[in-house]
Amino acid sequence: MGAADVVPGVSGGTIAFITGIYDTLLESIRRINPKLITVIRKQGIKAALAHINLKFLLCLFSGIFLSILTLAKLVSWLLITHPIPLWSFFFGLILVSVLHILRQIKQRQITQFAGFIAGVLLAYSITILQPLHLEPTTMNILFAGAVAICAMILPGISGSFILLLIGMYAPILEAVKNFRLTPIVTFLCGCVLGLLCFSHLLSWLLKHHRDLTLVTLTGLMVGTLPKIWPWKETLTWRTNSHGELVPLLQHNLLPAEYERLTSQPSQLFLAIAMMLTAIGIVLILEKIAKKKY
Repeated sequence: MGAADVVPGVSGGTIAFITGIYDTLLESIRRINPKLITVIRKQGIKAALAHINLKFLLCLFSGIFLSILTLAKLVSWLLITHPIPLWSFFFGLILVSVLHILRQIKQRQITQFAGFIAGVLLAYSITILQPLHLEPTTMNILFAGAVAICAMILPGISGSFILLLIGMYAPILEAVKNFRLTPIVTFLCGCVLGLLCFSHLLSWLLKHHRDLTLVTLTGLMVGTLPKIWPWKETLTWRTNSHGELVPLLQHNLLPAEYERLTSQPSQLFLAIAMMLTAIGIVLILEKIAKKKY
């Protein structure tokens, strides 16, 4: 999940769905509420920790945090030096994840189609929004954490891409790379606040309207596929916080068009290999998840 969350356009929530821990994650977070005080009073701290599945949450979020710390520099380098293989890998990952989630839908109804279309339109509209440029103040970093974490646990909506849209991706990534504690802790506090609030809503939807929610989440994933298409032509650029030019608006191209317009190799066979690798990983994770859950 941490590796996926570093990449703008890819959601850690997708990984949670693939590995079969999504429901456990939401339910564990949902149980962190004022009722926990009652559990502590009546049954003790040990029972309260078991009630919120603390061991699971510590393992998961420690893994996410360590992954972000260790992979931030690598992913930043790959996005610049080897963008096509990297985007191809995540494109294959999202594509097979769509099929993975659709297989979990028990009853198919015509009303679910509306949810699917709504999810596609919402995700696609987010991907074409013009980025903002918020200053990295304490309140803005706190807000960014709360909004980004909500996106991170939604399959298809990338928390990193939301950070990119509000102009906070570069400051947060820079803070992580240089291990600046103040912005990191502020961002994590925002994540905790957003997660505690949003998990209740999403958990309720999955309990009472599971199939419709899954179809809508699938639409969100499909709607983000154009964003992570490997072959792009950059139309406009922006200057980041380091004075470097980075892509702002991009147009998707076919591999042959990419070679003709950019005079760069399309790396088509490598891209296909990376997509197939991602599909293979998902299928393996799916088998492991079925055995353990």
